[in-house]
Amino acid sequence: MSPSLSRRALLTTAGVGTLAVLAGAHRPSASAASSLVAANGSQRAVFHMTPPSGWLCDPQRPVDTNGAYQLYYLHSDVNNGPGGWDHATTVDGVDYTHHGTVLPLTGDEPVWSGSAVIDVDGTAGYGAGAVIVLATVPTDGVRRYQEQYLAYSTDGGFSFTWRPDPVIVNTDGRAATTPQEIDNAEWFRDPKTHWDQARGEWVCVIGRARYAAFYTSPNLIDWTLQRNFDYPDHDLGGIECPDIFTMTADDGTVHWVLGASMDAYTRGLPMTYAYWTGTWTGTEFLADDPTPQWLDWGWDWYAAVTWPAREAPDTVRLATAWMNNWKYAARDVPTDASDGYNGQNSITRELRLSNRGGVYRLLSAPVAALDASAASTTALPDLSVTGESVLGVGGRAYSLDATLSWDQARNVGLTVGRSSDGARGTNIGVYEGEVYVDRGPSELAGFQLSPYHRAFAPVDPAFRQLRLRVYVDTQSVEVFVDDGLVTLSQQVHFTDGDTGISFYSDGGPLQVSAMTLRTFGSSA
Repeated sequence: MSPSLSRRALLTTAGVGTLAVLAGAHRPSASAASSLVAANGSQRAVFHMTPPSGWLCDPQRPVDTNGAYQLYYLHSDVNNGPGGWDHATTVDGVDYTHHGTVLPLTGDEPVWSGSAVIDVDGTAGYGAGAVIVLATVPTDGVRRYQEQYLAYSTDGGFSFTWRPDPVIVNTDGRAATTPQEIDNAEWFRDPKTHWDQARGEWVCVIGRARYAAFYTSPNLIDWTLQRNFDYPDHDLGGIECPDIFTMTADDGTVHWVLGASMDAYTRGLPMTYAYWTGTWTGTEFLADDPTPQWLDWGWDWYAAVTWPAREAPDTVRLATAWMNNWKYAARDVPTDASDGYNGQNSITRELRLSNRGGVYRLLSAPVAALDASAASTTALPDLSVTGESVLGVGGRAYSLDATLSWDQARNVGLTVGRSSDGARGTNIGVYEGEVYVDRGPSELAGFQLSPYHRAFAPVDPAFRQLRLRVYVDTQSVEVFVDDGLVTLSQQVHFTDGDTGISFYSDGGPLQVSAMTLRTFGSSA
């Protein structure tokens, strides 16, 4: 597929060996979907964070208190329904303990996304070390009165008290009269706050329909609007769940990073986490390049949050995201029927900022504690593949590291979640300057993701070697390419029989080396 084609295109490389066979596979009818889920039993993810029940949506940036990371997430008892924040704790970013609802509905008004910070010096007046949340609530339930409210906790983030009035008022919403003004006012949400050490004040960024709005405050209560950050290509979508932080790169320089979840579908780009590196002047964010980079190229890494790693807060940030996409999020999924929940977070990543030829890029790697939690680790022998080679190992929850090398082959990769007859599977490979993940052959009737099957990222067409780290859980695939310069995350509807792994090569041999298989949990 030509890199100039939109990512909305499905796998259209007819005649490309294994992929063409899989794309035409028989799939069960929609009427069989519920019985298929029932026959398979539990579909709950093994090594991903999932809610005990109900609907999970945006994660909220964790804070580090009481010896654990306090993670909050949007939760509702019904799919895509109104709700508040639920609370979970983790020591290592792998295992979570759930504590129930911490910020419930305020009357009939839902609590939307925001962020928590530790007010080390007690600037807000609630004591040194208080956990302060800024979150969006639509005042009186009016959408164009999306405003930022403050809640505080003096017990490490386990219980909160709201201030009664918003601390950042939606003045656009109060003044809007024309349809264009109202449209702009109805996008004023998801505040993220960060302490500006150099200036001794708080910085807050709020997502808007065509820009990011920046505010500063000495105390988290009284805020002053500064200059907006307006990116030139508005086809990249509006800004949701923005992120702002500082980070020390591998060359020792310090940078500000502005992140945002954006819908760039119409531009043939991801609907995930875009980011800019740059500087903060105290009044505005100045990007090194107005064109953002992307932290994930799959379909399902949205509303991401990052936070400093306890062991190296200046150089390593942890990150997680909602593994869903608003193109199809508001629907039932197999886990609704099998386990009574909908939604999961991605695996926790470690982010590092690297100078790559003068361009600063965020590199992703699975948090080290995840591999350490594996039930088993096995080194596999090297392979030479022409056509397809099926491994004698697999499972429902595992990771596979492998180096792929080729010369003349046009399309190479591996299939995970392969059924025994080869009719189902998700393909991860390289073709004509793109690394791709195509979940189309894993489509499950009744839970279709069509046409959002194939995700891809550009790679150098001259590459003839690729290092892959692939994490497969019961309902997802996450792919890390080389040093984590490229990642692709996708939810996938596997069934119990989708446990195989194979490698494929079209147009020449493929060499597979340095393979390591890790299995997780009792369901691996």
